[in-house]
Amino acid sequence: MTEPATTATATALKALRRHLSPRLALLLGMNGQDSLEVRASGAEVTLSDGRSVLDFGSYGVALLGHRHPRVVAAVTEQLGRMPSSTRVLANETLPRFASEVVSFVGLAGLTRVWAGLNGTDAVETVLKLARAASGRSRVIAVEGGFHGKSHGALAATSSPRFREPLAAVLPPVTHVPATADAAALDAAFAGGDVAAVIVEPVQGEGGVRPLGAGLLHELRRRARDAGAFLVSDEIQCGLRRCGPPTLAGELGLEPDAVLLGKGLGGGVMPLSAVVASEELYAPLRDDPFLHTATFAGHPLSAAAGIAAVRAVAEHAADGERVARRMEAGLATLRERWPEHIAAVRGRGLLWGLEFASTALAGKVFADLGPAGLLVSPCLGRPEVVRLFPPMIATDREIDRALEILDTTVRGAAAQATVQAPFRAES
Repeated sequence: MTEPATTATATALKALRRHLSPRLALLLGMNGQDSLEVRASGAEVTLSDGRSVLDFGSYGVALLGHRHPRVVAAVTEQLGRMPSSTRVLANETLPRFASEVVSFVGLAGLTRVWAGLNGTDAVETVLKLARAASGRSRVIAVEGGFHGKSHGALAATSSPRFREPLAAVLPPVTHVPATADAAALDAAFAGGDVAAVIVEPVQGEGGVRPLGAGLLHELRRRARDAGAFLVSDEIQCGLRRCGPPTLAGELGLEPDAVLLGKGLGGGVMPLSAVVASEELYAPLRDDPFLHTATFAGHPLSAAAGIAAVRAVAEHAADGERVARRMEAGLATLRERWPEHIAAVRGRGLLWGLEFASTALAGKVFADLGPAGLLVSPCLGRPEVVRLFPPMIATDREIDRALEILDTTVRGAAAQATVQAPFRAES
């Protein structure tokens, strides 16, 4: 007999409290109003109490929505043939994925691929490669950037909240301001020990902040002059999330590597990729066992990635349609609530709403889920709420999401006490 929904929820939350974290159980229970996510399709998630909510969150994983038929079919087919790899024999799925993602990125010189399971895998790998290939140790990153929470990736992440417990043992990384002038960059590159420069063209966790093209090109020039590698971390903003296949390509940055993740597994399997130049990848080319992981290049994930890359290309026009409708709707929302929404930032299918206070942002985030819309917070910038509309969302679903946002902001603004309004940076 199937366990009643209320009993199943109570059992799951009890196990979360006991084996994971009481605070996590409290947060997830509040978001779902004591319901569990049980099914998903397209832009909608069904809860155990029968409610259906729109998913414009999932931290960017559901770029193609949930259970995209092309991706599900590819994984199902692979599951029926060979779901795992012996790791001592070749299979066709991983090299096919590598060819597919190199073609998708389409940047001259980026021909080598390492496949992981998440964005942090990709960051760890590329920074390890940069240090091994250059013989240097230091990395330059940009303040506000988020690159992961494992040891090496955390060093490149600038958030004090995540760094402070381990700051004394993190690898050497210098963080430069997003508004760095020539003197600041001179100081950062001094010493001749820079292995790599890593940037997010659009800082997602940092409040959905696009970095200026001038800074990005200056970092590219200085990295080249210093003999360092430039890495474009597009785990969140790439894969047509912000329009083009890669923002580095659109900007003409000529990076030594592009990192992809989040939606790369089609919302079905975990998958990330480092797409790198011959020079940067050389340590792994010469010794393929220098950096390995048991499930890296897993056949089910690789099959999902092949299907996802093709589906993203097929839905490019849909993504543009969703982006236009979201941009117009959020601009109207900002005009309607100028005292409460300090700024709307983003492009394509990645948007950030900066509220007048963290209290107001927290209230809006807490109220959106019960109202029927799932979004993602910015842990490093708690005054910002992120939206990741899937490229397959219908006009009706977009309008519904915007209506829920409008109603929720109105209700939260009426209840929250806004202290010292936050002034948006230019």
